[in-house]
Amino acid sequence: MNIIGRLTRDAQVHTVSQDKQVVNFSVATNDSYKNKQGERIEKTTYFDCAYWISPNVAKALTKGTLVELSGRVYARAWTGNDGEAHAALNFHTSQIKLYGGAKKSKAEEPTTGKKDKQGAEKPKEDDDLPF
Repeated sequence: MNIIGRLTRDAQVHTVSQDKQVVNFSVATNDSYKNKQGERIEKTTYFDCAYWISPNVAKALTKGTLVELSGRVYARAWTGNDGEAHAALNFHTSQIKLYGGAKKSKAEEPTTGKKDKQGAEKPKEDDDLPF
């Protein structure tokens, strides 16, 4: 199974035994459709993911990164101490493809240091590139 989504938090590496480590992270996928009334319905599904192959990949798995994952889905259900039923989708990842970093906000874009008429920083333009 493949899923495409964005990380909801930075990945964390956990040591399971002396020679095994696991990378844990969470991915949110979005789906939208129109109901019978013609209203657009947005649905987000969250997956708790585990990647057992290489802990070095954790450096690239930061919040907001767009990824495509291949692997298997496992549903997990339990009853909490309060008696409430809980469920989670776990995804055992066998392959990861990175499609880009987190979305940049306007505050994170490089600026020229110049201000427009309203006093806001002007974003850096590409016309000062050497080619």
